[in-house]
Amino acid sequence: MNQFIGTPTAGETGDGAKFYTIGDLAREFGVTLRTLRFYEDRGLLSPRRDGTARIYDARDRERLSVILKGKQLGFTLTEIRAMVAEERSGSGAAMNLQLSLDQVESQIQHLEQQKKEIEEALAELQARRAGLAAAA
Repeated sequence: MNQFIGTPTAGETGDGAKFYTIGDLAREFGVTLRTLRFYEDRGLLSPRRDGTARIYDARDRERLSVILKGKQLGFTLTEIRAMVAEERSGSGAAMNLQLSLDQVESQIQHLEQQKKEIEEALAELQARRAGLAAAA
């Protein structure tokens, strides 16, 4: 397996299965190496090891896509971990962010509340900025 260490692009094993280095996934998804290691530490990703190199397969890549989609939708890593765990225990079908209606409704309410708080904070800061600019 040492032939794959340090390769700049994704490759294939002899059986046609794709593999990815940590750098491949970081570039593809626009995340840092530290982010990928963090997700691994939290049990969200499980790359194979070849010495100190991490070798990710297509399932890890797909799981990373789901993790990042969950983060984009505002879910916590704990919530995402539960969603990924449900997928792992499933039939092995393609991984997807499975959400119930209750989860969707709850997340919408949560994000709407955050949006309201952000808009209030922005309004206050803009008022302070205007006051400071007028005083200058």
